[in-house]
Amino acid sequence: MTKCGVYAYADSPYFEITLFSYSIDSEKVQTVDLANGEKIPEKVLNALVDENVIKQAFNVNFERVCLSKYLRKNYPKMFRKSCTENGFLKPVSWHCTMIHCRYLSLPSSLEESGKILHIEQQKMTEGKNLIKFFCVPFAIENDIPQFHHPEDYPEKWEIFKSYNQRDVEAEMAIDRKLSRFPVPKFLWQEFYLDQEINDRGIEIDREFVEAALNLDAQAKAKLTAEMRKLTGVENPNSVYQLLDWLEKQGYQADSLAKENVIKLLRTAKDPVKSVLEIRQKLAKSSVKKYQAMQTAVCSDSRARGMFSFYGASRSGRFSGKIIQLQNLPQNHISDLTEARETVKYGDYDEVEMFYDDVPDTLSQLIRTAFIPKKGYKFIVCDYSSIEMRLSAFYAGEQWVTDTFAHGGDIYCETASQMFGVPVVKNGVNGHLRQRGKQASLSCSYGGSTGALIAMGALEQGMKESELKPLVDAWRQANPHIVRFWYDMENAAMKAIQTKGTAETHGIAFQYQSGILFMKLPSGRKLAYIQPEIRMNRFGGESLTYMGLNTAKKWSRLETFGGKLVENGIQSIARDLLLHSMKTLSDYRIVAHVHDELIIECDRSITVQEICEKMAKVPDWAEGL
Repeated sequence: MTKCGVYAYADSPYFEITLFSYSIDSEKVQTVDLANGEKIPEKVLNALVDENVIKQAFNVNFERVCLSKYLRKNYPKMFRKSCTENGFLKPVSWHCTMIHCRYLSLPSSLEESGKILHIEQQKMTEGKNLIKFFCVPFAIENDIPQFHHPEDYPEKWEIFKSYNQRDVEAEMAIDRKLSRFPVPKFLWQEFYLDQEINDRGIEIDREFVEAALNLDAQAKAKLTAEMRKLTGVENPNSVYQLLDWLEKQGYQADSLAKENVIKLLRTAKDPVKSVLEIRQKLAKSSVKKYQAMQTAVCSDSRARGMFSFYGASRSGRFSGKIIQLQNLPQNHISDLTEARETVKYGDYDEVEMFYDDVPDTLSQLIRTAFIPKKGYKFIVCDYSSIEMRLSAFYAGEQWVTDTFAHGGDIYCETASQMFGVPVVKNGVNGHLRQRGKQASLSCSYGGSTGALIAMGALEQGMKESELKPLVDAWRQANPHIVRFWYDMENAAMKAIQTKGTAETHGIAFQYQSGILFMKLPSGRKLAYIQPEIRMNRFGGESLTYMGLNTAKKWSRLETFGGKLVENGIQSIARDLLLHSMKTLSDYRIVAHVHDELIIECDRSITVQEICEKMAKVPDWAEGL
């Protein structure tokens, strides 16, 4: 299910609910053994379709989608009265304990959150094995999946029922622990909107996807054969075998990661150069995207469930899943429509003749696999330089705000402020624009030379000796933003030290019951659990808190003013996007990527109409 998502999972003709455990008003958990003929009580069925009854679960989207399929099949009249135009139970009144955990910066895992909160009702470790045993086919016969039946394994089945019940008990225990910090009502409204978008999905051109996968398989076979001929290696797709071959050619590398291959290519000569270039083509991720589409698409040709509400634990921004729209490759093919038609209806030789690099062509065409439904079109709008605008707005860096307000080129104006000369794109001192851009993108949140290097300054021709002066010049040109970093850090530390409240730049820090909250202008709060001020490796004081590290492990993390500003600014950007999503909720939003909305609408709707509505700011951001 993790690969296809719950929508395609429940869409399968072999999908069945076998066990249903529930509790009403915190009473003892009841389990209905549907696999053995038991029925869900009528009062529970009525509650499932009653918008006035709150239904709650951990990752409640799973329950709502699965029960939609169950009710649609077994109680069609009851279901029709309570379903949306998208064919699922209305998300209103369905609350998610996982979202509650995320709101307080806890893990998205029931098991991990339970451990951190020290609840007694832990998940049963046998559960995963029993799910695999009873819910995953052990064989396929005549294209029909074969499952283990409860009557054949009564002892295992009783343990499975206990596991199902224990999950509900664990979810209830977590809910009790978190109840003192409730999720605000407006956030549930945002969650309902997210669920509607996930329910709606976006149409996939299945014929095009199948053609792309066939071409990709042919390209891989041809490139692999060519690579085998050049290297003499039996399996050139093996990292270890290829690294060994490279070493014999006098080229050493720790891995064949993208950055390492690029580095090697700078000095490589044939046949190594040709082999590495083929390796780059083979490493194109296009096929994975197309495979994900094929796996996730439902029977009505729409892919659903690609957005994870509050997926970014610190800012509360969305994250992507399944097809991962957040990292789609860009396309630079001038004749995009012709290229798409050639891939869809042509053969391999034709595609290769016109476009040479088949994997790259397929990669650039990924976006075109998403299509509007018949009679509709897509309109795409996104916020321009939203984080830079927000940083300047809340810091009071007036020249930046004025540049945006007057439609100026922010990178040219930044370079002009940094170097004290006029800078015009493709004109006088135009070469300095790139410096202004590199500094703007790298330094806004306290970044220094390391941030410039990470953003590719060296690859773009800058010398390491030039980086520190560039950082200093940017900071001198943006004194109010630099002050913003220190003011945020000081306010956060003051709130911790006094166990009270401190405010700066329209953002408030509040210490409450072992949690530091950052209250945003929208009223939403970010949580920093168990905050402490500790000595850092430089001998100074740093703000620390408990959270998920880059390895998704619960540990003590260190932060600083620039990072706090980044958390706040990205969170405000997220709140603005949600405001626009509410404003445009009647326009069939089918997807969103970072600060961009993708709308499937009637052909009479104009881009200007959508832009005007998206540009309206809420009261709390007046003047932005």
